[in-house]
Amino acid sequence: MEDRPREKLLLKGPQNLTDAELIAILLRTGTKGKSVLEIAQNFINRYNNLAVAAMQSAKTLTQSVGIGEDKAATLLAAFELSKRVESQKKWFSTKKISSPEDIAEIFIPLLRDEVKEKFIVICLNSANKIIKYETVSIGNLNSSIVHPREVFKVAIENNSANIILLHNHPSGNSEPSKEDVEVTKKLVNAGKIMDINVYDHIIIAGNSFKSLVVEKII
Repeated sequence: MEDRPREKLLLKGPQNLTDAELIAILLRTGTKGKSVLEIAQNFINRYNNLAVAAMQSAKTLTQSVGIGEDKAATLLAAFELSKRVESQKKWFSTKKISSPEDIAEIFIPLLRDEVKEKFIVICLNSANKIIKYETVSIGNLNSSIVHPREVFKVAIENNSANIILLHNHPSGNSEPSKEDVEVTKKLVNAGKIMDINVYDHIIIAGNSFKSLVVEKII
């Protein structure tokens, strides 16, 4: 049973498996001279914990013995799914969004480990519940990358009553930059013309966040 983690999972449940056994299920097969459990345990030992492993690139993961591109892709997919599950447990509660903290609680798990800036549009219905969210830009935030037409295309397609703008600062500093303020004001003004209210713009940095409404910037 100890070298058959899939059977152990089905018999005892996933909560009774070690980190290495769960990783072994994802990796599926070993290599010549090493079992899949040995490869998985070496992987765990290399990064000390799964949170650190989840922050690595595919190229870095393949530096572990026995892990090629296919296995690295499987691991990255599993790590990303875990982040989305953590976030969407809250999202699918159909909770009414009433404060910046509500948004932060949902999106911090998705964005805190990102190494690039992502600009997201969150669509709300008339009851201020999330209809959908969509990433409209990846890279440095500036007025030439984030266009009103992309932001409000998402809003219109989803019949949004209000939208919330959201992006992350990989630097860990949640203070809004000059570019953040300029882009926000541009989008707020565009929203007024289209009769779609920009409810807030929230910046996430690690486990912290800033609301431009709370900061009285918009």
